[in-house]
Amino acid sequence: MASSIDSHMTESTADSESESFSLTDDEIINSILDILARTAPEIRNGLPGRRVKTNEENPSGESPMEADVFADELLRNRLGSLDGIGEYASEERSSADDTGSGLSVCIDPLDGSSNLKSNAAMGTIAAVYDAPLPARGSDLVAAAYVLYGATTTMVAAVEGNVADYIIYQDGSYEPIEQEVRVPSEPTVYGFGGRVPNWPRDFNSFVSDIESDTSMKLRYGGAMVGDVNQVLTYGGIFGYPALTNAPSGKLRVQFEGYPIGYIIECAGGASSDGSQSLLAVESNDIHDRTPVYVGTPSLVERLEGALAGKADSE
Repeated sequence: MASSIDSHMTESTADSESESFSLTDDEIINSILDILARTAPEIRNGLPGRRVKTNEENPSGESPMEADVFADELLRNRLGSLDGIGEYASEERSSADDTGSGLSVCIDPLDGSSNLKSNAAMGTIAAVYDAPLPARGSDLVAAAYVLYGATTTMVAAVEGNVADYIIYQDGSYEPIEQEVRVPSEPTVYGFGGRVPNWPRDFNSFVSDIESDTSMKLRYGGAMVGDVNQVLTYGGIFGYPALTNAPSGKLRVQFEGYPIGYIIECAGGASSDGSQSLLAVESNDIHDRTPVYVGTPSLVERLEGALAGKADSE
């Protein structure tokens, strides 16, 4: 059983937080992924007693769950104290924390936390940039998400390769699949937002998808869970621009960039409706964007539909 990404790539750097010598970006990235894996069981075990909302308001204008705050503080303390991390930003914080010099980390501590009461899937999303925040999609050097499902897993994209890991209760982990690819034959789809608020062109595209009897609806209310379905079975996930939220709901820095990066590294496609998510402009860490990811043929069809072009398979 492995306990570090480095046992599959280089030598472990799990204890590098306390080392004073200069670390390479690869070593820092490996340490970040190690921390995500080691912290995952603690986050999962801390959920049962934190299933209620706080009296606070986060930058999105929402009242976070106690579990959101717990996960954020745990990750902030560990990632923020890591040598080679210059900034830590979270969906739960209005601005990025200056933690020294080096790479920038953006965290969605508990994606899908509204699923907590119903005991459905949730996750943690991490983006690592080699530039100050707000960064560009081209500044990404790694991205990962942890999925708290029937088992705890981590999908990580580093140097253009995507790997899937199982995380054990003691924080150790080992690969399930070392070269994850989006299947070319799509079988699942899932779209967020209220249907009455979907734009007409998007609604028409969804109707076309639903008319295909080979496609199965898979939408669980947590982006990481829905994206993992697409990564496993092929298909498309989307959270569109809405009539009451024309910029979309999902955040560029915390969700759009890292999920787009993971899917593209796995041979899939990402889009904001007209271009790759990695090409989206972002001037604030809490900027939002429509998000579409999945099998390239479906993402291309989606872009054509939103551009008003007739669908052609």
